[in-house]
Amino acid sequence: MPRRHISVTGAPEAPLRAALTALRTELGVPDAYPPKALADAERPPVLPPYDATDIPLFTIDPPTSTDLDQAMHLARRGTGYRVRYAIADVAAFVVPGSALDAETHRRVMTLYFPDEKVPLHPPELSEGAASLLPGQTRPAALWTIDLDAEGRTVAVDVRRALVRSRAKLDYEGVQKEIDGGTAEEPLALLKVIGRLREELEVARGGISLNVPEQEIVEREGGYELTYRAPLPADGWNAQISLLTGMAAADLMLAHGTGVLRTLPAAPDGAVGRLRRTAHALHIDWPHHVSYAALVRSLDPAVPHHAAFLQECTTLLRGAGYTVFRDGVLPLITTHSAVAAPYAHCTAPLRRLADRYASELCLAAVAGEPVPEWVLAALDSLPQEMAEGGRRAGTVERACVDIVEAALLKDRVGEVFDGCVVEVEERRPSVGVVQLESPAVIGRVESPDGLPLGERLRVRLTQADPSHPARVRFVPA
Repeated sequence: MPRRHISVTGAPEAPLRAALTALRTELGVPDAYPPKALADAERPPVLPPYDATDIPLFTIDPPTSTDLDQAMHLARRGTGYRVRYAIADVAAFVVPGSALDAETHRRVMTLYFPDEKVPLHPPELSEGAASLLPGQTRPAALWTIDLDAEGRTVAVDVRRALVRSRAKLDYEGVQKEIDGGTAEEPLALLKVIGRLREELEVARGGISLNVPEQEIVEREGGYELTYRAPLPADGWNAQISLLTGMAAADLMLAHGTGVLRTLPAAPDGAVGRLRRTAHALHIDWPHHVSYAALVRSLDPAVPHHAAFLQECTTLLRGAGYTVFRDGVLPLITTHSAVAAPYAHCTAPLRRLADRYASELCLAAVAGEPVPEWVLAALDSLPQEMAEGGRRAGTVERACVDIVEAALLKDRVGEVFDGCVVEVEERRPSVGVVQLESPAVIGRVESPDGLPLGERLRVRLTQADPSHPARVRFVPA
């Protein structure tokens, strides 16, 4: 999980744009697609015979998104509910062993920069022929998940189908309709089902981090760094994706072959470190209150709560992909934050592993052998995803540094209130400070050592946005 997602509103100024271009060059980020891969992307898809275009699906994404992986329809089913969740069928477009297939394995996942994105698939597919855009008939892996009155899964089916989304919705519009009581039942049920799934998450000990997005907003010729706190609708929508990922994991485990997203339980030392950070940020964390209970009590709209939630993402750093086959299950089958077996399967336009997870689930439900091209790629998939994840993490951290330096370049010498959130084990004089305002994280050095988890007033000594960007503080 990325530590922060950054977006820039407005055109970035020239130094910021130049630094981001230099970063892409240094990391060897893929640019144009090879001609053969582009030619492959123009091939017509393999369409399934099952027609489900009568289901009035809708998507929920940021307003500017056009690479739409998922569309849903929610309905009542007796005393329970039926969730239909369509996932873009990338395998209908990408031929195994083709130049396009090879290029997706080179890219692994979509990379997000503040000024642009570098997609996993050519835009002709990811934002066109394969995207679940409204009013367009598309091939999809259509999940049907039946829930009881408490939101527990009672039946699961997934099959290839033709689908047609009716509407492209965004989070703020969805929240407004639901809060105002104007949402029709398929959309209104998002709150009902989302809350039921959240209650089940609490019961099993799972944790959903409502981590604020860091936004760079253009104002009066300059930039301002702010947090966007997630709306309740963000969480309800995420619960539908989690529900599907958990169903996918269960199918693969029952079938004996699959790829899971796993995360071991956090070591005690990591939680202890968070306790010290909570104390420094004036967050009351009684010893009888669990980490999960504390996280659920926080309001991401409150700045010091937002800062703490950002630090909570450090407990997710050990997540990885675990492959198993022939009925031999791995030692770890669960994701500790989900508190259940879980798989990535809902974002195949943006993440390579999800295409394979879809195929594994389709085979499991149909009672058919897993396709040979899936089995051939399975063993190397965790390493590919790990390398892609590291590159995405490097991009994300470097972009944070560049943007923060650009925003602070005219404030060198100013003093800020912050919290020491990291101290290097081998060099206790070097660490990381997180400012309360603006929403900035930077390197801090003190010859006297740094108090991990404690508040500290710091002076900005350097803010250089040229790549590699540098933001440096010293104790004031």
